Amino acid sequence: MNAVVDPSRRQFLKSSATLAAGLTIALALPIAVRRALAQEGAPAKPPAVDPNAFVHIGSDDSVTVLLKHSEMGQGVWTTLPLVLAEELDCDWSHVRVEHAPAAPAYAHTAFGLQMTGGSTSTWESYAQMRRAGAMARAMLVAAAAQRWQVAPSECRVDKGVISHGEKRLRFGEVAEAAARLPAPSEVTLKDAKAFGLIGKGARRLDTPAKISGRAEFGLDVKRPNQFIATVARAPVFGAKLKSFDAAKAKAVPGVVEVVQVPSGVAVIARHTWAAIQGREALVTDWDLGPGAGLSSAQLLQDYRKLAATPGAVAKSAGDAASKLKGGAVVSAEYHVPFLAHAPMEPLNCTVEIGKDGCDIWTGTQFQGVDQMAAAQILGLKPEQVRLHTTFLGGGFGRRANPASDFVAEAVHVAKAAGKTVKVVWTREDDVHGGYYRPMWLSSLRATLGKDGLPTAWHHTLVGQSIIAGTPFAAAMIKDGIDATSVEGAANSPYLDAIADHRVELHSPTSPVTVLWWRSVGHSHTAFVVESFIDELARAAKQDPLAYRRALLAKHPAHLAVLNLAAEKFGWGKPLPKGHAAGLAVHESFGSIVAEVAEVSVKDGRPRVHRVVCAVDCGSVVNPDGVVAQMESGIVYGLSAALHGAITLKDGRVEQSNFHDYPALRLADMPRVEVHLAPSGRAMGGAGEPGTPPIAPAVGNALAALTGQRLRSLPFRLA
Repeated sequence: MNAVVDPSRRQFLKSSATLAAGLTIALALPIAVRRALAQEGAPAKPPAVDPNAFVHIGSDDSVTVLLKHSEMGQGVWTTLPLVLAEELDCDWSHVRVEHAPAAPAYAHTAFGLQMTGGSTSTWESYAQMRRAGAMARAMLVAAAAQRWQVAPSECRVDKGVISHGEKRLRFGEVAEAAARLPAPSEVTLKDAKAFGLIGKGARRLDTPAKISGRAEFGLDVKRPNQFIATVARAPVFGAKLKSFDAAKAKAVPGVVEVVQVPSGVAVIARHTWAAIQGREALVTDWDLGPGAGLSSAQLLQDYRKLAATPGAVAKSAGDAASKLKGGAVVSAEYHVPFLAHAPMEPLNCTVEIGKDGCDIWTGTQFQGVDQMAAAQILGLKPEQVRLHTTFLGGGFGRRANPASDFVAEAVHVAKAAGKTVKVVWTREDDVHGGYYRPMWLSSLRATLGKDGLPTAWHHTLVGQSIIAGTPFAAAMIKDGIDATSVEGAANSPYLDAIADHRVELHSPTSPVTVLWWRSVGHSHTAFVVESFIDELARAAKQDPLAYRRALLAKHPAHLAVLNLAAEKFGWGKPLPKGHAAGLAVHESFGSIVAEVAEVSVKDGRPRVHRVVCAVDCGSVVNPDGVVAQMESGIVYGLSAALHGAITLKDGRVEQSNFHDYPALRLADMPRVEVHLAPSGRAMGGAGEPGTPPIAPAVGNALAALTGQRLRSLPFRLA
């Protein structure tokens, strides 16, 4: 490992919370090869950049891990400290966690900025946390050995106690002495066979605080002399404010000020209800612009016309066009709607501007971007913006916005008002607020050989790019292809078995703001590809499982996961009358997930009874955490497959709250079984890969049950 460097330790200690006397170390580590949104999973070699990770050993034996990634329910508050504690050999009951401050020291090793997303947190920090723990352990042992005048190699460590013969010292007793020692340039990591925590797991560290209400989310933040603000934003995407009349808003008891900001008009009040009532009383006049003519129906027609024309080539082999001119062609059109992220905690951000800088409290996935955006608005240096990450009540990508919309807006409001302000979004604001998963249309054609397997394949995708116009565009859009638009389609393993194939892309623009959504491009490509594969299997009159096995013959990892899910489900065994099963397998974020869904139809509505999931995400740190993320991804995907749709009419979003943009209810929750298939593959992600296969698994089951092939989401039976 590289020599330890500490370029920002002094600044960190100045800007972060005061820590008890003890040991704090910073380390520079190699990083992974930079990859587009980390779609290929963990690299084989450790990274080569120097993000710093910190661990503090207190004189009271406490082990405080400063977590650079945001905890939004995915479990990194526990998983990453587990990795560090494994090498540290501390007492797990003494481990504490804090969100790290926003600083270059905590930059993501693949992206170069502090952020959480792409199902990368565990594999990205795995080497760092192991080495941080091993380094701290070595320094503590060295301090004890010096006190005893013995060789460090003669000392032993067990659960936070260093021993040499009959002598014993707790970590806390030597922490200060260890802090004065140079950090080792080389450390020996444990053999995996000796792991006591990694692979075994532990109960979540954030659960007690969340159960008791002690956990601080963004909505919980209270600052001295804090005001609440709501913002009247454009009713149509791309609209511009012409004028406003604040007289009625100011007459609402509790309203103290009304100010214009780039995103609209902010009503500032002493409490939330007054801010909401004041906004309702506000009179605004907007130039609606061309966005007023937008409708989902018209967009679909436009997309359909584009799909009939040549697009930018994302993947091509052989001569698919010629092969598709002869023989019987199986064709299909699929489309999916815009989707809101709908995290349980609506967006919010508290901003306090002082003489020496600015403090921001929010649940964000994009600390590095948000900090820079705030600094630019205020004319400050980034280090003068102290961003305090709270717990996130869900993110799903919405709180990782290259535009920093909700953070930048709050900074503008606080600046204009000259007050400490918490900007609060209502659920309606959230549903209407844009930055949706894009609407997509896919047109597919294929021909089948004598064995029933596809001999030619042509796939055209139409949808907005989520990368265009962002700082990532230069690196991620090549030859007109946004990699996130075609992931899961252009790199589908099925194409390896089809000599003649072609994948094309159209990326139309629209005033509707779009963003990554849980599982990004895989959220639509898995539905399309796995559904069409099922269509081909049925056209060939073959079992869908056997058909996939034939196409994936050269992909043993996919086959292993697919077979495990089918075996655990009992594929081919009789089901209750009126029930049917469907399956899907898909790779995303370096992990392979197969899901089998058992469905029925009641009163014309699909009902999912059981889902069996198998996942290979490489080595596993916390098995319970992976299981929980698969369950979460399935629920999130089912919400979209059965209910989710953001639609536009006359430029306005037709949905507003959970009554017309519903999430899956407890009464509709299927029984979910998750089976881990750890392998020798590089560690992949777990937060998102559970979502893509569920929609096609359910759709394939419904086709088997009803004979209807549903090619649009959410599922609606005729």
